[in-house]
Amino acid sequence: MTAIEQAILTWIHLISAAIWVGGSIFIGIVFSPLLKTMTSSVTERMQIMIRVGRRFNMIAVPSLIILMATGLYNSHMLLGRPELLIATSYGTFLLVKVILVAALAVTYAIHVRVIRKDVEEKIMSGQLPEPQIQKLRKKIIILGEATVVLSVAILFFAALLDAGV
Repeated sequence: MTAIEQAILTWIHLISAAIWVGGSIFIGIVFSPLLKTMTSSVTERMQIMIRVGRRFNMIAVPSLIILMATGLYNSHMLLGRPELLIATSYGTFLLVKVILVAALAVTYAIHVRVIRKDVEEKIMSGQLPEPQIQKLRKKIIILGEATVVLSVAILFFAALLDAGV
């Protein structure tokens, strides 16, 4: 691979990371707390969050897929032999990063399962009672926080790999 091809691949990887991680942090740290000032109704807050989540997912999901694909490709190119995963510190950090990415994918899949289409529709139409929405909201908050923590940890391991530690 030429230097320009590698630079383009890295740039695509970084843009995808910025969209996924930046968007997740923005929703969790800025937007979600702001919702409490917009309305006291948990149902209305969930309806707004669903609309925002749908919009965000239109770019976030493709970004996450691109991020994982470019990451796997880069890993394969940089670490040609599988035994190097346990024989070098680079390989060990890469393995930890891959495990964190897998945990992120599972966490996101659970999040999608918790707020599946039929549940979204019930919330949007006002058919889900507020106590159920409260329970659902707590689960979503925990999963969202886990997503952000895992994403930031993955970035840390990316920095370690980039530094050649």
